[in-house]
Amino acid sequence: MDVTEATFEAAVIERSRELPVVVDFWAEWCGPCRQLGPLIERAVAAHEGRIELAKVDVDANPNLARTYGIQGIPAVKAFRDGSVSSEFVGAQPALAVERFLDGLLPSEADGLIALGDEHSLRRAVELEPTRADAAVPLARLMYARGEEDEALAVLGRVPGSFSADGLSARIRLERAVRSGDAPIDGLEAALAALDAGDTEAALDDLLGMLPSADGYKDDLRRIVVGILDELGPDSQLARDSRRRLASALY
Repeated sequence: MDVTEATFEAAVIERSRELPVVVDFWAEWCGPCRQLGPLIERAVAAHEGRIELAKVDVDANPNLARTYGIQGIPAVKAFRDGSVSSEFVGAQPALAVERFLDGLLPSEADGLIALGDEHSLRRAVELEPTRADAAVPLARLMYARGEEDEALAVLGRVPGSFSADGLSARIRLERAVRSGDAPIDGLEAALAALDAGDTEAALDDLLGMLPSADGYKDDLRRIVVGILDELGPDSQLARDSRRRLASALY
């Protein structure tokens, strides 16, 4: 599909909200473009409608070339949800193009995570053990059944996830409280509020415990940070709680 400055918004930006759109920026005089063009057309066609291809002649559409910073061609940019998600410049071998296109589509694990049931989550964790969006909900199901060691094992394979770190810290701290090693008054009530959906009350209680939680302050901090991570950056409660957390720690 040839796309111009007049049709780019509808054919690429808006269409990419429904499925990935790959844009091939090319020119008639460009030898590598003539090599890449047929190759990428065949590769997109092989994906049977899950990806669309748009071709932009940079000579005929200089404003588009400037807008997207095209300095060398062929330049290929993939659009998802209205913006560029990945790209490459220069002619590429067929295998590299296939890998590029495959990376635009949901993986098997993505589909399983979207289903969200325990069987699907277990399979997703088997396929991609480090995926926090599979491991954390699966670990929560295990934890709710009292399978704490199994939950910790799943969470332990997930690097760099505040949510996974927070749930691990919660399991460890609850064990310490049950055994009498961590005499933290109010922890059980705070976590019960969290489980009941009263996140504001839970955060208020947890943050209030921090100054006197000698020896267990780091686990409490991890629990709080995990909650804030799940609230997301746009949450006013999260922003307010981060300020309180900083004050309680420093």
